[in-house]
Amino acid sequence: MNTTEIFLLAMLLIFTAPYLLWRLGKTDYFAPLVIVQIIGGVLLGPGVLGAAFPEYHKFIFTPPVMQSLNGIAWWAVMLFVMIAGIELDLKKVWQYRRESAATAGLALGVPLLCGCGAALLLLGYPGWIGARGKDWQFLLGIGMACAVTALPVLVLLMEKLEMLRQPMGQRILRYASLDDVAIWGVLAVILLDWERVGRQAGFLLAFAVLTLAFRRLMLRLPEMDRWYVSLIWLALCSFGADWAGLHYMVGAFLAGVVMDADWFEQRKLDMLFKHILLVLMPVFFLSTGLRTQWDIGSYPVFFAAGLMLLASVGGKLAGARLAGKVLKWKQGEASIIGWLLQTKGLIEIIFANILLDKQIITNETFTALLLMACASTMLTVPVVHPRLNRAAHAGLLRQASS
Repeated sequence: MNTTEIFLLAMLLIFTAPYLLWRLGKTDYFAPLVIVQIIGGVLLGPGVLGAAFPEYHKFIFTPPVMQSLNGIAWWAVMLFVMIAGIELDLKKVWQYRRESAATAGLALGVPLLCGCGAALLLLGYPGWIGARGKDWQFLLGIGMACAVTALPVLVLLMEKLEMLRQPMGQRILRYASLDDVAIWGVLAVILLDWERVGRQAGFLLAFAVLTLAFRRLMLRLPEMDRWYVSLIWLALCSFGADWAGLHYMVGAFLAGVVMDADWFEQRKLDMLFKHILLVLMPVFFLSTGLRTQWDIGSYPVFFAAGLMLLASVGGKLAGARLAGKVLKWKQGEASIIGWLLQTKGLIEIIFANILLDKQIITNETFTALLLMACASTMLTVPVVHPRLNRAAHAGLLRQASS
């Protein structure tokens, strides 16, 4: 077969296997299609399919095919991260700044410390820190991976739970938005390259100047032109960030965060987001799954994933409970908010990809983080749904008694 035919076979696998598993297995309650696609990427990777059928794996995932898939994956994740930046509503965060800052700070800070503790334990054993990673980068990187809240996936899950447009749903979005900004800020610190600090300072200065011109231009353009110019802006910012030694995904997030959501029709923005998830992101999930390794052996990898999951979930719940006590939330709210904010989803996987690209973590650590992200997201709906029902039932009882 020629390269085109093998590429199309790979695409057939990418779209068919996860869909059949999701549809026939009826996994939607605990594992939405997005999560099944991520797990599908792991199953199609060298750790599972590659180990079971090494010859077939090598035949399909050849270097030219992987180069083509990686190109699609890069563009897909850049678009995804840009839209995540556009969706951040920092005006709402500023309006409720005291409550948002207190909750976001505790919901980020506590799991960050717990994650750093887990990373410190892993540092005592060989094979977890990357070849170019310094101890502080590894500690902070794993800590932030445990503290991440996946804002785009959180939106999807809250839509599924029918609470996105409710007051609690809007509060949770504000908390997650602040955490999202902090995550990318800390990532920029982790990626600082003192040998190229001049480049990085130059990029940030040029970005600030160009942002002013870009925003003025966008206000004068009709909406149709804004869509096209935003793609030019995305490519430019991503190139600049990568050239400066940060990462193209940091540039993609910066490109989106300086854009206003009201520049675009919300229905079209939502549709673009869903189409990216449908058409492009499955390729990213596969390319991510193909990077999973099991060289250390499955048991240590699963132990590391469990340790980080405990740090992540426990830290988020503890942080939300502390925020609930400080801000005097209603009974049961802290638990619901904590469980929703611990959702890792795609942002944690993107974060882990960057750490792996920069060789701050090894393939084994990346695999553990990927497993932790899947488990974290799969836990959310089954745990939160009964709590929401109990809270609604208790509210009805209180109304009846009054």
